Amino acid sequence: MPAPYPYGETVVRRRRGPSPGRDPRGQPIPGPITDAPIPGCVVAPRAETPQVGGAEQQARDTVIVGYTVYAPAGSDVLTTDQFIIRGEVCEVTGWPGDWGRSPFSGLPGPVQFAADRVTG
Repeated sequence: MPAPYPYGETVVRRRRGPSPGRDPRGQPIPGPITDAPIPGCVVAPRAETPQVGGAEQQARDTVIVGYTVYAPAGSDVLTTDQFIIRGEVCEVTGWPGDWGRSPFSGLPGPVQFAADRVTG
């Protein structure tokens, strides 16, 4: 089956594996990170805009706060995953949503998720 978005972008899912044990103080040792490319994604900037009207909107610009990603049907996305999108490390924000069936084609729909840049 061809990619649903033939001109889409490849994003890289970064997932931490299970802990191999505990350190001398009893804290879990972070598991290894595994990267998996997901080709054919639609990546759209996600903006935050002030409320319409009033002083809050005057002289304010739209601020890009992250991305909305539409990954191909069946893509495995967890809330604990990180993604490399356009060279930036981003964290999944909220729950990924599976469209089920696309209202445009009747085929399996995308998996949609929000991703915010990691800061600090």
